[in-house]
Amino acid sequence: MVKVKVHLQPLVGNINLPTVLKTAILPGDKTERLFIATQVGEIFYIGDGVIETFLDIRPRILELGSSSGGYDERGLLGLAFHPDFNKNGLFYLHYSVAGTQGPGALPSSFKPDPCDPATLNLKWTNRETQYNHIDTVEEWFFQSNAQTQKRRTLLSIRRPYLNHNGVNSLNFSPETGKLVLTTGDGGAGYDPFNLSQDDMEIAGKIIEIDVTVNTSNDNPPVITRFQELPVPFQETLTVIAKGVRNITGISFQKFNNQFVKYVGNVGQDLVESIFSFVDYKPIPVTKLIQSSMMNAEPEQEGFINFGWRGWEGALPTSIISNCSANPALNEKVMAYYDETIATSVKRLPPLISYFHQDPRPDKFGATALTGVQPYRGNEIPDLTGSVVFTDLARNEGAPPPVRGAFAYTRVNADCKLQDFSVIEIDYDFGSKSAYFVSLGTNLNQTRLYLGVYGSVKVADHYQGTVFEIIP
Repeated sequence: MVKVKVHLQPLVGNINLPTVLKTAILPGDKTERLFIATQVGEIFYIGDGVIETFLDIRPRILELGSSSGGYDERGLLGLAFHPDFNKNGLFYLHYSVAGTQGPGALPSSFKPDPCDPATLNLKWTNRETQYNHIDTVEEWFFQSNAQTQKRRTLLSIRRPYLNHNGVNSLNFSPETGKLVLTTGDGGAGYDPFNLSQDDMEIAGKIIEIDVTVNTSNDNPPVITRFQELPVPFQETLTVIAKGVRNITGISFQKFNNQFVKYVGNVGQDLVESIFSFVDYKPIPVTKLIQSSMMNAEPEQEGFINFGWRGWEGALPTSIISNCSANPALNEKVMAYYDETIATSVKRLPPLISYFHQDPRPDKFGATALTGVQPYRGNEIPDLTGSVVFTDLARNEGAPPPVRGAFAYTRVNADCKLQDFSVIEIDYDFGSKSAYFVSLGTNLNQTRLYLGVYGSVKVADHYQGTVFEIIP
């Protein structure tokens, strides 16, 4: 693949952790502006070279980092503008709600033991008390006088753990016009309750929400399973995919009147993966519930399954431990052999999997996939038509400061597993660490934006910079 080198142009600095980068045109305006949502609950936009506050919901966000040493995967996780935002002022938020902290679903971290069947078939019991927090998906309204207000709640979801809540979790589909919510498997590692493969669980899914439907109740109950929703809310939902571990949103690229969908799935111990698909057949939630009540398997031809927890990208999910005979080597044991076999044919193979350990000189060791975007611009011609992605930090055993990774891959018609190439970045971050935490693009996908943070701890404030990626 062609070696590509780019520069970074700083747009704004000294901000909190930038989780979502989107562009939109404000009602009554004609200029496309870059919006930056931070994990702690601020949303800014850049206009006329000045950063302006669009919305500040920090009082609505639960306290971040206090129970986890500063690291957290909760907060403001999703921001999406209605396709007609310039006319109707509607936008959508996904965030973790203040005052909803719970004890969690398990008392400690989880790792399956293939020699102990009890660890392979855990159940999430006492859900109304044994949960970590509550996430909400809401519709908001931007008025012409620059005031914003909440209009209604679309979903309230009880989450079992602190992590794997998704990020950049709200996006509108240009195919269906529906709001797409991407949810993680609930966290703790290895999906202990196998929520991602359970058709009734909201966790571990890609869900479409028809926001044109006015439900009779604007405050749905807090739930974990689809059948717990009132029927009017059930009727607004369809499920595109399951088998999700933790997801960096969904992006769309138009080719010959069709849309290619790209999904980044964060790995467990071995690989990070990007999936792509064109055709799919979503299943209405009402149909899933009906099948569940009849103890029948719903028709799933054309339904997307990413394979987790049996598969981690292109590889069977494995437990890695030191070899007792030789501690310098690793022993890899399949974590869920039966599920790996059961989903081997049903799953969608990834477009690309890149490894946590990769000795090749032109690659890098991965930590966590943080963004996937198609690029259709011409300013960086070697990237035109490619799919670019970011990783939080190079896992190479090098001493600090930490550096994130930026790379690209191609999409070929043969649908075979692709290789990737690292994109060299010509920018001096100095002595500070630079974790690549988010990746964004403009409306026509001709510009790329990168969110960088100096720490992995959301409790370490004002260490964020947003760049535009330029030739």
